[in-house]
Amino acid sequence: MLEHLPEDIRRGLEEARRRDTRRGNRLNLQVGGQAIPLNRLWEDGFALDAGRAPGLRGLVDIYDGAQHLSQCLIVASALEGDEMVYEFKRTTVATARPVRDYADETLPAAGFLPSPI
Repeated sequence: MLEHLPEDIRRGLEEARRRDTRRGNRLNLQVGGQAIPLNRLWEDGFALDAGRAPGLRGLVDIYDGAQHLSQCLIVASALEGDEMVYEFKRTTVATARPVRDYADETLPAAGFLPSPI
């Protein structure tokens, strides 16, 4: 249906759609001290404007506003229209607490429980 509209109106509608997507979306990608707004995020990838960072790869952090969601290893997948689509090779969910590297000593160890006999 958009193919019947004049080119300048079509470009204006597309720009308004992109601006509206960026305004309502708090998701952003941080790499090298730079924050790049995400257009879309799904389970195994994300998309952003191709003009913003077309050559990204490696380790990036994904945030929802100020909340750190995950750290991801990414590769560029495809250029779809004006969006660059990236896929995750690895995703690690960010947690509020550091990972424990010791056993919880308040719980009894299973090997030391008394025998029921």
